[in-house]
Amino acid sequence: MLRALAVDRTGTGLWAASSVLYLTFVTHLSAQQIGVLLGTAGVAGIAGSPLAGRLAGRFPVRPLLIGCHLLRLVTLTLVLLCTRFEALLVVVAVTYLGDRAAKTLEMLFATRAAGERRAAYQALSRSAANAGYGLGAGLAAIGLAAGTTDAYRALILGNALSFLVAAALVWRTGEPEGGPAPAGPAAPRPVSAKGPWRDRGYLRFVLLDIPMNLDDSVLGVGLPLWLVNRTSAPHALVPAFLVINTVLVVLLQLAVSRRAEGPRKAVRAVLLYGVLLFVTCALLAASTGCGTWTAAGALLAAAVLVTMAELMRSVSSWELAVLLAPPDGRAAYLGVAGMSQSIQKSAGPPLLTGVVMAAGPAGWLALGVAVAGVAVVQRRGCEARLRAMEAREPVAGAVP
Repeated sequence: MLRALAVDRTGTGLWAASSVLYLTFVTHLSAQQIGVLLGTAGVAGIAGSPLAGRLAGRFPVRPLLIGCHLLRLVTLTLVLLCTRFEALLVVVAVTYLGDRAAKTLEMLFATRAAGERRAAYQALSRSAANAGYGLGAGLAAIGLAAGTTDAYRALILGNALSFLVAAALVWRTGEPEGGPAPAGPAAPRPVSAKGPWRDRGYLRFVLLDIPMNLDDSVLGVGLPLWLVNRTSAPHALVPAFLVINTVLVVLLQLAVSRRAEGPRKAVRAVLLYGVLLFVTCALLAASTGCGTWTAAGALLAAAVLVTMAELMRSVSSWELAVLLAPPDGRAAYLGVAGMSQSIQKSAGPPLLTGVVMAAGPAGWLALGVAVAGVAVVQRRGCEARLRAMEAREPVAGAVP
């Protein structure tokens, strides 16, 4: 499964590095059309997580994941054949829906297969995913250097073929236990199993988890745009941000995962995330108006800290999503929890560019304070839910 994940993300790296240029120079879409297309696809992707969770509650995970890979194989092939904007809009939207569904199924597979070691498995999967993504981006750089129509098409085709290879690898992988992994002594039973859409406590957790994913937009959108538009740091630093992120995730994810394994550590990691992102935002605010090398140092430090925040969030967020869900309805609950990342990917970039960065350094400080405050509220809410679950555990055990 880890090999399949790495292959999948290698294709994702190819797409991320080449899609905009392909849509510009091969299909001749305008910048406005590309924005609408990718924005619509991001919104469609939000539905992928709950849809995958609902299906995983009724069907085995492995064939569903294979189906997601094959769906994206078909849609990426159609991208190569479509030239009209309307057709591309539909095809890319379905691709993004399948992509988010596949990510949820991969994490559900890990939850069922790894059991109480799911945090360690999550760390391994993220390391494999980042290594694959970096490899895909590197391969894309070779094609983009050629800059020809055939080179752009070859990159999209490579992404499509990665899904075929990933599907074959998943097919060779054993199906995890059909039921959810046992909660174990450290993970008490939840208060009720009334479904994620009627569980206000769980929906509150998912809602607060949306801003707790903003590190993704800060790294991919905030840091490079702030460097270019508001600091005197050299533009050549922009690729260094992604290099720092990729290297640190691959090297440190396993070590960091130990800080978020189990209910108590996962809850503490939530507060640490808020602190790290606040300091990141403070460094971004301080980087403007200072010398070139001072600004460069502040931005590089911000890249390190936002990566550390990502490391904490990537494990603690999923760990809590699992622990706070009822074991017998975990698939549906995790599908709803997966929406927080999709919503952030759609809402995060316009929030940073249209509100935070428009307000200047004060905007970054306000964002840091807001996220830190959300982290405090999220921690208290998770602790209260865990206490309620622990209090009801003896009662639940007495029911015949």
